Amino acid sequence: MRIAIYGRQFNDSALPFIQQVFDSLSQHGVDIYVHHLLEGHLEGRIVTAHYNVLQETTPLKGFIDLFVTIGGDGTLLDMVTLIRDSGVPVIGINFGRLGFLASVNKNDIAAAIYAVVNKQYTLDSRALLRIESDGKIFGDDNFAVNDITIHKRDDAAMITIHAYLNGEILNSYWGDGIIISTPTGSTAYSLSCGGPIMFPQANSFSITPIAPHNLNVRPVVLPDDSVLTFKVELRSSNYLVSCDSRTAVINDTIEFKIYKADFELNLVRLNNESYLTTLRNKLLWGIDVRNY
Repeated sequence: MRIAIYGRQFNDSALPFIQQVFDSLSQHGVDIYVHHLLEGHLEGRIVTAHYNVLQETTPLKGFIDLFVTIGGDGTLLDMVTLIRDSGVPVIGINFGRLGFLASVNKNDIAAAIYAVVNKQYTLDSRALLRIESDGKIFGDDNFAVNDITIHKRDDAAMITIHAYLNGEILNSYWGDGIIISTPTGSTAYSLSCGGPIMFPQANSFSITPIAPHNLNVRPVVLPDDSVLTFKVELRSSNYLVSCDSRTAVINDTIEFKIYKADFELNLVRLNNESYLTTLRNKLLWGIDVRNY
């Protein structure tokens, strides 16, 4: 079994847990591949029998069986731009805070590795959004697992975003911006702005306004076969468009088209997990002294 590991730069407090990842994989006889972006941070800091370096040019599909990310949800989102449409399953070990996507607690590493090696898991397919525009502002990485956001600059006046649904006018949003969210991203930025929580199987995505000037403007949930078009009207010289953790500054009047991507992310869900347990644990649902 070939398992690849990806992560960002980390501090020394994470070293014992990262060492445990390598030790557990080695114990099960796994062929370990370390992504080249992580390999430089590991040199001389961990002890392991052997690992291979996964180069940027190495094809993943049919070669790597599974990816392990070490970090938080942001690390896993970065990983998506590397695996793209290869279909390689991903499991995240959480060194961050909430960890909705990187759901494995750092204290459960050995059990999680055992489950992965013995295929005691299911694949949780997550839909992505794709954005198109003149100039290809995100190049080939024009897809998002969580959300695509159109937002004013911090020092700018509010913007107006004209939204069209399948070619028909939907609304004009006056405010700080809007969030177009997948079900996966519904527990991220969209949730903090009052957006709905959507289950991964909902076959929907949502538009959530950010600080809308009109009080009757509310989030709306749309079927995921919809095609959205946006035109931005602003007083200042530029605004921001974000695609997960990637952000571009837009200086011109550009029309954006957003729709469901033609591939999905395969998240590994261990057999002792469910989406409901994740919601309860991360959002502290049911944690009330009256329940006990």
